[in-house]
Amino acid sequence: MTAKNVDPSRRLGASRDPFRAPVRASVRAPVRASVRAGGAAMLALSAALLAGLVATAALADEAAIRKNLPERLANFPKIDEVSKTPMAGLYEVRLGTDIVYTDEQGSFLIQGALIDTKTKADLTQARIDKLTAIDFASLPLKDAVLVKQGSGARKLVVFADPNCGYCKRLEKDLLALKDVSIYTFLYPILGPDSTVKSKDIWCAKDPGKAWRNWMVDGQAPAKMMGNCDTAALDRNTEMGRKYKVQGTPAVVFEDGTRAPGAIPAAQVESRMAAAVKKG
Repeated sequence: MTAKNVDPSRRLGASRDPFRAPVRASVRAPVRASVRAGGAAMLALSAALLAGLVATAALADEAAIRKNLPERLANFPKIDEVSKTPMAGLYEVRLGTDIVYTDEQGSFLIQGALIDTKTKADLTQARIDKLTAIDFASLPLKDAVLVKQGSGARKLVVFADPNCGYCKRLEKDLLALKDVSIYTFLYPILGPDSTVKSKDIWCAKDPGKAWRNWMVDGQAPAKMMGNCDTAALDRNTEMGRKYKVQGTPAVVFEDGTRAPGAIPAAQVESRMAAAVKKG
């Protein structure tokens, strides 16, 4: 039999059923789609399971830390929060506005700064700044001594004790600032004489002038005469405790960030500018 006489349906590789190939084609596409969908679902399920395992492990680590640190260290402060850090195996332990670090079992305790070497960022200080930030708009500025320089358009808050040497240094540096209203909350924490001087300054005819005369020129304020409402000083003390102002001077910028100590005028200026940009 010659090839030309062979029944086409019986040639090698030819389909005997003319409907077979179309059926395969019609089935193949949805099957592949189903496989792909199933694969995606499995990946999603795997990701969800992995996330669940990670979350469970983190909760277990937190429980171990909360249990072990107070048990092993006498008089350990109350733990307010435990969270993972960008560093593998290292946990942040928040104690109020203080930060310490530990491992997943609370076997070791680290006090110090966590630095990101790529960005040079002090992650510890950034966290503390966030925790200690003050809502500037909520500050009772009526309880502060006001000194206005230039237009007074910008604002700066200082917690200060009249007998604080660093406060006097800062006050002299602040003279260089332009167009700023400086609100000083009298915060007498250095002894009874600080309270007396704070009352004398607060009750002066011009508290701002009396403050500057004493802090910059060393001219003591006149003694308080007659009745004077000094309740603002008590409110300042309570507010300082609330915000954990533990030393003077303490500077607060308009974005709510703080700076402890007598920082240089140039640094005050740069941080004021940064605070205005944030706002």
